[in-house]
Amino acid sequence: MTTVRAPSKIIPRAFPGIKANEIEELIANSQVHSYAPGAVLCRENAVEDRFYMILEGDAEVTKIINNAEVRLLKTLGPGDFFGEMALIHNAPRAATVTAKSPLTTLELNKTGFDRVLHNSSSVAMAMVSEISRRLRSNDQMAVDDLRLRASELADAYQKLAEQDFARREFLTNIAHELRTPLMAASGFLQMLRSGVMSGDQISTAIETVSRNVQQIVALVNDILFLQEMELVLPEFQAVDLNAVAKNVTDTYAPKAIERNVNLRFAPSGGLPHVAGDSKSLERALAALVDNAIKFSPHGGEVNVRLSARGGDILLAVEDHGIGMDKDAMTRVFDRFYHLDRHENDLFGGIGLGLSITKQVIEQHHGNLTVASAPGRGSTFTIVLKRQN
Repeated sequence: MTTVRAPSKIIPRAFPGIKANEIEELIANSQVHSYAPGAVLCRENAVEDRFYMILEGDAEVTKIINNAEVRLLKTLGPGDFFGEMALIHNAPRAATVTAKSPLTTLELNKTGFDRVLHNSSSVAMAMVSEISRRLRSNDQMAVDDLRLRASELADAYQKLAEQDFARREFLTNIAHELRTPLMAASGFLQMLRSGVMSGDQISTAIETVSRNVQQIVALVNDILFLQEMELVLPEFQAVDLNAVAKNVTDTYAPKAIERNVNLRFAPSGGLPHVAGDSKSLERALAALVDNAIKFSPHGGEVNVRLSARGGDILLAVEDHGIGMDKDAMTRVFDRFYHLDRHENDLFGGIGLGLSITKQVIEQHHGNLTVASAPGRGSTFTIVLKRQN
C-alpha cells in the first residue's frame, strides 16, 4: 500500500531551501490529478510544459533504445518528482512516464511556475541546482547507452566477420570440389577428341567422364536444394514414412550391394502419417542411408527402422561402421564437414548431405539426433510429430 505525501512535505524535496510562503504559493499555482494504471503522464520526444510531484502511487520511467527496445530506467514513488526541465526549456521529453498503479500527482505548468519564479529567488536557485544534478545523471545515462551501443556494434561486426569467413570458406570448398571432377572430365574429353584412345580405353574414358559429370550434377543439386529450402517452405501434406523409407532403400539397394553392405528395412504396420513434404523427407533420409552405407565395412549391415512413441514418429538409420568421437558428433551436421580418410579407407563427398537432412527436419518442426562411438557405428534418429 502506497503512502500519500502532503504537498508541503514533497515540495522542499524538489526545491531545497524554499521558504514556507513560497511553498504555499507553489501549491496555490498547482493542481492535483489522478491517473489509472497504464496512463501515460508524459511521452518521450513530446514537447510538454508540466512538472509532476507524486503524492500517491508508483510510476515507471522508460526509454526507447536503438529504436526498438523499451528499457525501464527506474520506478518512482510518493515524494519523487519529474519533468522539471519542461518548466524552463522548450525541449522534447527525454523519457516516457507511465502510471504503474493508481497515481495521484501535484502538477505545475510553465505559466504557474513563471508566476512563482518571478517572486522567489530561492525557487530559481533550487531549480538551477536540481537541473544541474539531473543533467549529470542524464550524461551518465547517455554514456552507458553509448557503451551498450558500442558493444552491440562490436557483436554485429563480429557476426558479419564470421558470415564473411563462412561465405569465403563456402566458395573455396565449392571451387575445390568442382575442380577435381571438372579437370578429370576435361582431361579425358581432350584425349577422346585427340583420337589417342581406342577399343576398351574409349569405354573407360566415357565411363570416367560420366561419373565425374554426375558428381558435379549431384553437388549442384545439393546446393540448389539448400537454397530452395531456405527460400520456399513446401506445403505440407499427409506423408506415409513407410513409403518414404521404402523408396529410399530401394534406390540405395544397388549401392549397398556394390559395397557388400546388407541394407535392411521392414515396414511398420499401422504407423500414423506425419505432416510434411515427401520429396524433402526422402532427400533427408537418403543422406542418412548414403552416409551409413559409405561408412559401413564390407559385409556390414545398415538397418532402417520406424516406430511410434507417444505423439512422435521415429525414423532411425543404424550402421555398425567406423563411428564417431564426441568432437565429430558436435560438428557432423555442419555444412562441408566430412571425413576424408579413416585408416586406409578414403571417403568421397563434400559434407552437405547431413546438413541438408538437419535443415529439412527443422523445417518439419522435428528433431535429428545422433548416437555414436568410435568403432561401434552410428545411429541417426529423426523424430517427427504424428499428423493430428
